[in-house]
Amino acid sequence: MCGLAGELRFDSRLVDATNLQRMSAVLAPRGPDDAGLWLQGSVGFAHRRLSIMDLAAASAQPMVDAGLGLAIVFNGAIYNYRELREELRALGYTFSSDGDTEVLLKGFHAWGEALLPRLNGMFALALWNRDTRELFLARDRIGIKPLYLTRDAQRLRFASTLPALLAGGDVDSRLDPVALNHYLSFHSVVPAPRTLLRGVSKLAPGHWLRLGADGQTTEHCWWQPQWQPREDERALGVEDWIERLDASLTAAVRRRNVAAVEVGVLLSGGVDSSLLVALLRAAGQASLATFSIGFEDAGDEAGNEFRYSDLIARRFATRHQRIHIDSAELLAALPAAIAAMSEPMVSHDCVAFHLLSREVARHCKVVQSGQGADELFAGYHWYPLVAAAQDPLAAYCQAFLDSDHAGFLATVAPAWAVTDHAGEFVREHFARPGVQDGLARALRLDTQVMLVEDPVKRVDNMTMAWGLEARVPFLDHEVVELAARMPGTCKLPGGGKHVLKELARRYIPAEVIDRPKGYFPVPGLKYLQGETLTWVADALHSTAARERGLFAPAAVAALLADPQRHITPLRGSRLWQLALLELWLQTQNL
Repeated sequence: MCGLAGELRFDSRLVDATNLQRMSAVLAPRGPDDAGLWLQGSVGFAHRRLSIMDLAAASAQPMVDAGLGLAIVFNGAIYNYRELREELRALGYTFSSDGDTEVLLKGFHAWGEALLPRLNGMFALALWNRDTRELFLARDRIGIKPLYLTRDAQRLRFASTLPALLAGGDVDSRLDPVALNHYLSFHSVVPAPRTLLRGVSKLAPGHWLRLGADGQTTEHCWWQPQWQPREDERALGVEDWIERLDASLTAAVRRRNVAAVEVGVLLSGGVDSSLLVALLRAAGQASLATFSIGFEDAGDEAGNEFRYSDLIARRFATRHQRIHIDSAELLAALPAAIAAMSEPMVSHDCVAFHLLSREVARHCKVVQSGQGADELFAGYHWYPLVAAAQDPLAAYCQAFLDSDHAGFLATVAPAWAVTDHAGEFVREHFARPGVQDGLARALRLDTQVMLVEDPVKRVDNMTMAWGLEARVPFLDHEVVELAARMPGTCKLPGGGKHVLKELARRYIPAEVIDRPKGYFPVPGLKYLQGETLTWVADALHSTAARERGLFAPAAVAALLADPQRHITPLRGSRLWQLALLELWLQTQNL
């Protein structure tokens, strides 16, 4: 894990160490164990370290190899680094550390960008080549690790978080109206390379970027999954796919148990996290720490799933901890959760993950988590609707989008009215070749865009706010590629995730598998009321909000008058979506 930042100047001026140190200070929660700074003329790197793979000082960053002429900063974890190290030793390379960072540095010297497909893991990295005077940036296949960029005619800066870039100064922080359209329409998803700020972009998942000292830039997409079965897989039945998934997921879980510290599990009580616990036990993990969080009930919806997480904890004899959050603690935690967001994320789970991570970080530094299974194996309610629809695109938009374009125009002030960029993005993505049916088109969009910009970002931001590394076995690229090739007939039966549920029957009780899909209504956010509603109203009526002029006053008044009436198709609060954006902007002093 960790946090990184850096700068490359195109105007031959020296990098200002003070700016790098400001960015590094913002990244401190991501890497509480150590800090490093490296400057070489027009290029400089900063790093905050969370020691996981190798606890020794030899793995500190920035890491520089003067003999090879390379310097690196890296955020993430490479699970097959030991195998790669042996390959590199066979090529004549020697090593002075026992971690994955040095493997990346020397692997890049050996193979260049061809290193990336060899990696199994999550990563964002920056490498400076002294001899070619080139900066190389790369992001992992699924975008588990973030990389934000800001550029002008004089320089490029990059960092693990958007707030870190702001701390460096000289960023065009005006709102991007196209990104605002995405945020208010596409469930707060702003697809890469855009962010809500005009002057900040993000490197897309599975892409690398090479920049010369003069600013000349080359960008390349180095990974794309195949969204239909290979020729040798076309005759496979469901049982065959289950066998392949069993082998692939078991390997992914085992890989993510590699660390010099204890690895726990975030146990929600659902199929996905329960299966991870079972697979870790099957892999021989003798003592396993598990953690669950719950809230007060909201209306007729239960605020916890302790019944099921307790069942799994007893079944596999884990060292289990329940964490219960009351309404007062939730409200008190909201400002810190918002401050931890690199971009505003409307999901109620953000504050849950923030509070859960706070507690878990007191006990361990690494956890496995079940994110990604619903997007890969069609676990959400809209997938059967899309698969059965004569117009899959229309069915997807009706089920997933928070607002149609007319609703967007009615929400924003006239100055922010733009064309339907979000709708056009979804239409264009659905129209791309390489898939055979509407379900696969929806799964491709959700896996490569929504998953990255919502659940994955949420987990990274909220865990790293407390120096906690989250590993996501379902997003192992081999599992993702297998799921992408798998036909919809293996996924849709039984309300979705059929093949995963059938695999789970080999490991966990049917009571956990066959229950209705769980959902945590974080109190006060779905049905805004009480102190939280007052807080939201104050934010939207504040001087900063009035001067910003984003939203139509009539729309804000209607939402505040009856918040419970305005629930999105994905069961979120439309009022919370507007308020969260304003609160995030105020938190970042924008």
